[in-house]
Amino acid sequence: MLSRTEKLRGWDHAMSLGKMLAESAERYAKRVALVHGERRITYRELNRAACALGNHLRSLGIGKGDKVAVMLPNCPEFVIAYFAVQKIGGVAVTLNVQSTPYELRHLLGNSDAQCLITQGALAKRFEEINNELPLCRHLITTNGSNEESPFREIIAKGPFTIEVPELAADDPAVMIYTAGLTGKPLGAVLTHYNLLTQSVLLRTICQRDEKDIGLAVIPLFHSFGAVANMLCPIRIGAGVVLMDHFSLDGIFSAIEKEQVTYIAAVPRLFLGMFFHEGAEKYRIDSLQVCITGGAAMPPEFIPLFEQKFGVKIMEGYGLTEASPGSSFSRLDMPQKPGSIGVPIPGVEVKIVDETGREVPRGTVGELILKGDNIMKGYYKDEEMTAQVIRDGWLHTSDLGRMDAEGYIFLTGRKKRMIITSGFNVYPREIEIVLGLHPAVQEARIVGKEDLLRGEIVKALVVKKPGAEIEERELLKHCRIYLSAYKVPREIEFIEKIGE
Repeated sequence: MLSRTEKLRGWDHAMSLGKMLAESAERYAKRVALVHGERRITYRELNRAACALGNHLRSLGIGKGDKVAVMLPNCPEFVIAYFAVQKIGGVAVTLNVQSTPYELRHLLGNSDAQCLITQGALAKRFEEINNELPLCRHLITTNGSNEESPFREIIAKGPFTIEVPELAADDPAVMIYTAGLTGKPLGAVLTHYNLLTQSVLLRTICQRDEKDIGLAVIPLFHSFGAVANMLCPIRIGAGVVLMDHFSLDGIFSAIEKEQVTYIAAVPRLFLGMFFHEGAEKYRIDSLQVCITGGAAMPPEFIPLFEQKFGVKIMEGYGLTEASPGSSFSRLDMPQKPGSIGVPIPGVEVKIVDETGREVPRGTVGELILKGDNIMKGYYKDEEMTAQVIRDGWLHTSDLGRMDAEGYIFLTGRKKRMIITSGFNVYPREIEIVLGLHPAVQEARIVGKEDLLRGEIVKALVVKKPGAEIEERELLKHCRIYLSAYKVPREIEFIEKIGE
């Protein structure tokens, strides 16, 4: 296997994410790239809109290497904004739409974002704190496709062509924040090379092509959502049905109406489909493959789901720092329920002990990764980068084992982390927020098993002597500071937190 340095030296300078869209627009000009409700956008229209917004960003003095934050749900404007940033050689900082002003203060400040692109309804969160963010001088809002907005005016105005700068393989393309053990989110910097090697996986691993139509339910600001439901289909000229608000009936209806052929989502969605009482009302025989990741799928449900819907489930594993895909089950290999498959091409996996030495097959140790997908590092944090990337190997803190045939099975985690509906939640971040309340002496966050979500967040709270507080008030306090998925679903008041 070529070293990372050798691969980067052989980088094709004619290719970058901005040029990738242009190439697909030329090849698949009239094909529908995006479906959003009744709206249809072709590849040619998508590329023209991205060029127009890219030209506007340049007119603001934003260019190669500059950061532009994108805080949007699954809508065409997200895809346009993402690629507009790539067209100018900038770095797209993709933010969770649930981010509170408290969280945004850190995310926008730490990332050095010079512009925020968001919905008009979300802009007030930025306006509350913008006087504390001297670098972030520009705000571009959208109100969707049917209402007037600065975003709509910009993409209608043009110019509709743009000169994409030459970029090196290791140039950053995207920054995605992932919470660290310190309680403060860290910006994982993913390069053009990282993401272009991921963009082929739908074709090479899942055997999909331009005739396919994906359903994008999980957020595009999430690394899994961005690769599986945006970069991969755009690379091969496939179509994507974008859903920002959905119900299970809405999902089944979209599959039937749009003839969806694949869904990439978290286990919660597939479990919901399995248990949905009205599923038989819909004709979903267009669906061929379901790709699950972000959390572990209960192994006993995989054969049941496949039998009920006549659809293969492919299970994969990844993490933001790995762009994210690292291992996958294969359609042409025996499936082992409970396994996250085998490493994808260009990625090496080892199971190691505490000293970093590889352990024998079948032995549990830490899963470490090396290859094309490993992030450049955490933005402005060399110390934390050095903690997780050692000698080129990304230490995942996930525990697992590898069987004799190279299949990987996860068994647990080294670090304190909760995965709820595919989102990583670091307990320390919530404990810090709970500690801000005057009635709280101490708090401990734990994960509680939940069939649909994998885990839910539970808080153990010790009150200060004489303090009176109810669960409802503490939850209201958490919602001020934390995105909804981080807010505890249960609070238990206790006398003392054990070691």
